Amino acid sequence: MFFPMNPLNTGRLIEQLDSFDREERRQALMSLAACCGASLPAPTERVNMHMHSFFSYNTKGYSPSHIAWEARRQGLFAAGLCDFDVLDGLEEFLAAGAILGLRATVNLETRAFFSDYAQVDINSPGEPGVAYIMGAGFAHSPKPGSRAAATLLYYRRQAGERNRALVARINARLPEIALDYDAEVLPLSPGACPTERHIVGAYREKAAAVFKTPVDLFAFWSRLMKARPSDVETWSKNMPVMEDKIRAVLAKSGGIGYERPTAKTFPPADDFVAWVRECHALPMATWLDGMSQGEADALKMLECLRARGVCALNIIPDRNHRIADPAVRDVKLRKLAEVMAAAEKLQFPVNIGTEMNKDGQPFVDDTGGEALRPYHAIFLRGACIMVGQTLLARYADFSYVGAAAQAEFGDNAGQKNDFFEAVGRLPPLTTVLAEKLSALGPAKALARLRDSACRCSWVV
Repeated sequence: MFFPMNPLNTGRLIEQLDSFDREERRQALMSLAACCGASLPAPTERVNMHMHSFFSYNTKGYSPSHIAWEARRQGLFAAGLCDFDVLDGLEEFLAAGAILGLRATVNLETRAFFSDYAQVDINSPGEPGVAYIMGAGFAHSPKPGSRAAATLLYYRRQAGERNRALVARINARLPEIALDYDAEVLPLSPGACPTERHIVGAYREKAAAVFKTPVDLFAFWSRLMKARPSDVETWSKNMPVMEDKIRAVLAKSGGIGYERPTAKTFPPADDFVAWVRECHALPMATWLDGMSQGEADALKMLECLRARGVCALNIIPDRNHRIADPAVRDVKLRKLAEVMAAAEKLQFPVNIGTEMNKDGQPFVDDTGGEALRPYHAIFLRGACIMVGQTLLARYADFSYVGAAAQAEFGDNAGQKNDFFEAVGRLPPLTTVLAEKLSALGPAKALARLRDSACRCSWVV
């Protein structure tokens, strides 16, 4: 049922996009599309291919549908969902993209142990051998009962076990604010897969409930943070700052709940890469800022990962240019140039985004600005390749890493990138087009996608 439209109803519908009830989210999105779709802006060349939803942690509590709505409202060319350890938002996000006319793709991020770099930091500071790593362009969730589905469930369970162990360690040290994980943490995530940031927020709220006066609350945190109560009072006025301080003393390296990871704490990188390929998605390296020992030689690191089946790169460019200190900014921009050159040499598609899991992150990178302008075309090409992968794998059973693509393109990554980019540049998929492609079957859908890419318009 659609609501009569006025600003009040529109605001209510936007709020309902973040309901934990999926049907309520779907109805709200349909109503918004019906009432406001015609007034949404034409897409520009801005992209954000890495945004976390409330299925892992979004700083604004956005659902996949809300992310799609905001991306379409802001006129993004394409958008990518990326949650930790789960694909819970996949069908919702792709459906939302079709409803709104937004090019969409879905990724998954986790941490893995990279044995070749076991002795040095890579992109998880203070944790030698541990690397953030992604799978990109998932077209379907693994079929229930399949080996791939069992592996995905294992990643979810392993993340939950790490969370429970972290809470148990903190509870043992801080019994006055001990959390009941099942009652006070699990409900914070609609998919019952909370993150470390959920845990930190839960401890912050529990402390505020236990220590009734500001004096007692600030004294409690000041003892843990080894800071003056007046400093804690200042930090508490800015919630993201306060939660970062709490996270540091509870969960990060040196914190009371921190436990140094081992090779068994996280899945081996090789296993994760194999699982991503089994799901017909792209194993994707992630890059922090080039300042760690592991990232010092970007080309060497990417070549090592490529030998293990990685074929794309994710960057959060905000970390390398939105920096107050000019000297530090200059160094990090040089490191960005190095990793971009390495990706181009290896013909890795480059995925960018802002994450949206921490306050202060922009909704979309300014790739027209001075710092990122040199890479604008590369970032847009990478987004198109990911969208093309999603369309080709979902409707034509033709994935970037699959046997059919290998037979057609062999080791010519340039030609493969050109083809997937051409498909991804097609006008945004609609619900009607999605239904037509599904009805064709994989072989005919592939032929139509090829024809459409050649004509730069849909011929379905």
